[in-house]
Amino acid sequence: MQCIKEVLVRIPEGLHHQAATRFIQTANRFDSAIRITYGDHSVNAKSLLGVLSLSIGSGAELTLSAEGADAEAALAALEQALTES
Repeated sequence: MQCIKEVLVRIPEGLHHQAATRFIQTANRFDSAIRITYGDHSVNAKSLLGVLSLSIGSGAELTLSAEGADAEAALAALEQALTES
């Protein structure tokens, strides 16, 4: 199953440092292949260097996509990780 979700980053510091680490840890709990797209760039959501390379700040609009048996649950958990500090 493939799922796509538009998400607004509501973490005050954006997706940097500790927030990025929490995001990656959440993504790695799932078997699905997960990608995060910001602007014209798309990276593996399970890659810390990839996610940090996007320089995502608070208020950014992202597209999360997941493909696999647990894709829907993965995107729900990642959306929550992007909206809670």
